[in-house]
Amino acid sequence: MTTKIPVTLEGNLTADPEHGTGESGNEYARFSLAVNDRRLNEDTGRWEDAGTVFHRVVVFNQQARHVTDSLHKGDAAIVVGDLRFGTYTDKDSGQTRETRDVVADNVGASLRFTDATINRAPKANGPAAEASGPVAEPASYAGTGVTR
Repeated sequence: MTTKIPVTLEGNLTADPEHGTGESGNEYARFSLAVNDRRLNEDTGRWEDAGTVFHRVVVFNQQARHVTDSLHKGDAAIVVGDLRFGTYTDKDSGQTRETRDVVADNVGASLRFTDATINRAPKANGPAAEASGPVAEPASYAGTGVTR
């Protein structure tokens, strides 16, 4: 059984994304995101780290290539997707194990402490981003009985 919970995460990549192609031919990118919890210590008035949670993230198709090309170890990222819990049987021990993964709908660089330059990519199977497209010419009114 699988449970899905919508999540938005902000954290840092712990390693460069791993890019591959699944058995069905779909591209994917996997990476781990470290999310730090910071709290204000009321006694000292200083911010302190209160723990780190690591999330495994997977993203598919064209976005997988963009993630692999754009994000690297240590980069701050924002992930929006579904937190999915699942179970599987360990092949070696035969024990039931639990998994927790984020299947990302959208991944982007966090601009909180940095800037970025956007390079637009054409949509899948669409025209090039710089294509001028068709040019429309007005129809001739000659012989149609239409006057302007």
